[in-house]
Amino acid sequence: VQLVESGGGLVQAGGSLRLSCAASGGTFSTYTPAWFRQAPGKERDFVAVTNRYRRDAYADFVEGRFTISRDNTKNTVYLQMNSLKPEDTAVYSCAASSTVILSARRMSTAYNYWGQGTQVIVSS
Repeated sequence: VQLVESGGGLVQAGGSLRLSCAASGGTFSTYTPAWFRQAPGKERDFVAVTNRYRRDAYADFVEGRFTISRDNTKNTVYLQMNSLKPEDTAVYSCAASSTVILSARRMSTAYNYWGQGTQVIVSS
């Protein structure tokens, strides 16, 4: 499976962005896709995950501001980000796996397919 993210950019604090992750080369509807992010000098953090049963989970720092969704007809997963803060600045990466178990879905090591990432910069 190949994953390609898009939608990153520069936005002012309080603004919104919608990230997209287009998948190819596999049966996307059977995969569990997730979003992670990595800020400069920091470790990669879990952001959000969804699965074929629409069971979503979010990192605590999301605080209701982000929404993950998927469109299996387009083989795409989205991350709608609202009320962005400067601390949301990071490279956001899409990940996917066909074998991740529920208890491990917040762990980056559970995913074997990754996109190249898209930069999000939130200015104050």
